Amino acid sequence: MGFPQHSQLAYASSLCFLFTNYCTYLFRYIFSRQIAYRCTFNYSFSLRPTLSLLQMEAKLLQHSWSPRATFARRRYPCKRMWSPVVAVLTTPMEIITEEARKTTSGYNDNWFEQIAINHLSRSVQAATGLWSRNRKSGYESLVEAARAASHKFNPIQQREVVIQALERAFPRPILSLIRTVLPQSKFAREYFAFFTTLFFAWLVGPCEVRVSELNGRRETNIVHIKKCRFLEETNCVGMCINLCKIPSQAFIKDSLGIPVNMVPNFEDMSCEMIFGQNPPASADDPALKQPCYKLCKSKQKHSMKCYS
Repeated sequence: MGFPQHSQLAYASSLCFLFTNYCTYLFRYIFSRQIAYRCTFNYSFSLRPTLSLLQMEAKLLQHSWSPRATFARRRYPCKRMWSPVVAVLTTPMEIITEEARKTTSGYNDNWFEQIAINHLSRSVQAATGLWSRNRKSGYESLVEAARAASHKFNPIQQREVVIQALERAFPRPILSLIRTVLPQSKFAREYFAFFTTLFFAWLVGPCEVRVSELNGRRETNIVHIKKCRFLEETNCVGMCINLCKIPSQAFIKDSLGIPVNMVPNFEDMSCEMIFGQNPPASADDPALKQPCYKLCKSKQKHSMKCYS
């Protein structure tokens, strides 16, 4: 038996308020770390009005998700036309398709996204010990730090380094609290999928939530990344596997208690994150059997098999 509908809505409203305040706390934490790192970004504005706006948005979001407002909207129900999505890993081409090469995504990161990118880049550099070699800024700095890790460490070490970087970037007490208040359930899987599309588009690119069937029930537990920003920038299957897919799956499972299977499509550079689905074993994962692109910069420059 599940909770009554009004209890679920009230619970969702409370969790939304909790997550929004968590983002405010994470912003303060990241900004304090940036000061310690002597970040090159020069912000001439005061943070006090910004934090006030974040708190106001949290209150407005909590109000808009109240059970009364939800019931009022349901006076005029409409039928949603969702089609189930099945994640399929297609056979990639050895060379990137012409369509993927021509349609290069353009990103204009705002100040908050720049802080988040720089914080994650510094965390990767701290985990690898390569502080002084990275002279770039913004997302290029993150890609350069990841590329340096792929050149210095073997695949197993690369995955361990990324997990250490993620543990540096995201406070463990907050993740433990989230795991406690959101044990694995249909609601938790759908909430994490929605949360990923809302707060991590700066890392992976534009994404959307899609519907799938899990354990005989329809759930909106899939995050469809239209064109992965990291894969597009690195242009390397090995870096996608060893510095994103495998360590991210392990980190989310260990820190949040929810399995996730990341299914990249190397033809169009899209990807799907399926919350609640255990990833296949390494020997059975199709993504680990794919050759790298012929235009891979790492393979051309270092004459190495970057995917194994």
